[in-house]
Amino acid sequence: MDFIQNFPFFCIIISLFTGPLSSVLKGKKVKYINTVMIFMMCVLNAFVFAYCIKTGESFVYRMGHFPAPWGNEIRASILEGGMALFFSVIMFFSVIAGRIETAAEVEESKQNLYYAMINLLMCSLIALVYTNDLFTAYVFVEINTISACGLIMIRQRGRNAYAATRYMVMSLLGSGLLLLGLCWLYGITGQLLMSNIKEAVTNLVATGAYNTPLLISICLMVVGLCIKCALFPFHTWLPDAYGYSTLSSAAILSSLVSKGYLFILIKIIYRVFGFDVIVNDKMINVLFMFGIVGMIIGSLDAIRENDIRRMIAYSSIAQIGYIFMGIGLGTTNGMIASIYHILVHAATKSLLFIAASGLTDTSCGKRDFLSLTGSGYRNKLAGFTFTVGSMSMIGFPAFAGFISKLLFAQAGVESAHKMLLTFLALAISTILNAVYFMKTVIRIYTPAKRLHVDETGYTHLTVSSQPSKSIAMAVLIVINFVLGLASDPIVNLIQKGLEMFA
Repeated sequence: MDFIQNFPFFCIIISLFTGPLSSVLKGKKVKYINTVMIFMMCVLNAFVFAYCIKTGESFVYRMGHFPAPWGNEIRASILEGGMALFFSVIMFFSVIAGRIETAAEVEESKQNLYYAMINLLMCSLIALVYTNDLFTAYVFVEINTISACGLIMIRQRGRNAYAATRYMVMSLLGSGLLLLGLCWLYGITGQLLMSNIKEAVTNLVATGAYNTPLLISICLMVVGLCIKCALFPFHTWLPDAYGYSTLSSAAILSSLVSKGYLFILIKIIYRVFGFDVIVNDKMINVLFMFGIVGMIIGSLDAIRENDIRRMIAYSSIAQIGYIFMGIGLGTTNGMIASIYHILVHAATKSLLFIAASGLTDTSCGKRDFLSLTGSGYRNKLAGFTFTVGSMSMIGFPAFAGFISKLLFAQAGVESAHKMLLTFLALAISTILNAVYFMKTVIRIYTPAKRLHVDETGYTHLTVSSQPSKSIAMAVLIVINFVLGLASDPIVNLIQKGLEMFA
């Protein structure tokens, strides 16, 4: 076994160990450990990704070298290595961008707990990407949930406590359904490793045994993960959770947390039940319809919102709808489009929240659109960054969102019964996206004097006045353009990764 094959395990153990360690340390040591840990995740996952590309094969790491059913497995391929690397990079710059806000908004005595939650969240995301054991996946889903809830309520304001409570209730409902479906499936197959479950499920489908229990298990697990991803109509908790958190929390929650659940859902579809089984059971059609409705409802809610951060949060509901629509197409190209949009959404939503923070910093911390009038002039980098993110979400050519929407349209052509609905949904949602994002862009570039907005107390910020935030915005802009201008090799890697994934 090559030494690099140990790296996924190292990632999980290092990030898991630094969580409790951070909780007992204080001051600069906690920030230093957090920064070093996430940077190590980037490096280790980059090696795994490069190794899988070089070998062209996936590999399995058995903890303790014990085989099933006693051992636990980690599995890595191009898709897992690439996703883990991308998550680590987005996490790194999301945390870096919000360091100043975290110091100001979180009590000094609780900052160690805040970074401990980030470390555990990083651990859970990496574990969800690499694990090949369904029960282990459930354990880290719960760690992910608790860590995310801690990031929401750490500020201890009334609205944060309310948002964290709603988040916890909905997440525990989703986790409960996931666990119930997992137990049901274990009772049928007697297996917990994903590859072993798929083999058992294939035999059950071939013989026609346990068809109804198998369908119930599928429904329970899929619905549970849909709740945790905030798919319509389980989305009402999301705006408060994202809108009232610290900057780093909002960027992490919007760009990464739901993506971990989505990746587990894709694993369940491909490596637990099998893609053909899911398609034949028609569950995929339900995901398609709710995905389309979520695209429209999330956009309509965003149009009505007057708070820039809550508007971005509602936009996330629409973008999650895109991902489920792609999964619901029931084709390989539809899945490729969804995975690509996971990358696009993760990079762009983090970028938008950081840019929105830069705009509110120049407006006395106010987040309503009237107060943000002219803020693009007061913080030019934040204004440009928000414009880039908006263009991407709308789907302008050369931006990341254009490629994902093009991939969705191409995938829709392959499905005769869903093609018209796919095109209509893409057209309507794109128009709605343009309404609320361009409305905001026009607002931030409208001179405040023209609307007689009182600028007393407003400040002008430059790149040098917020160095960490500026670096994060610059890097995320580059990532966005790379996704928009160099999509072919990325799509090819996703396609190869899916072949290895299955």
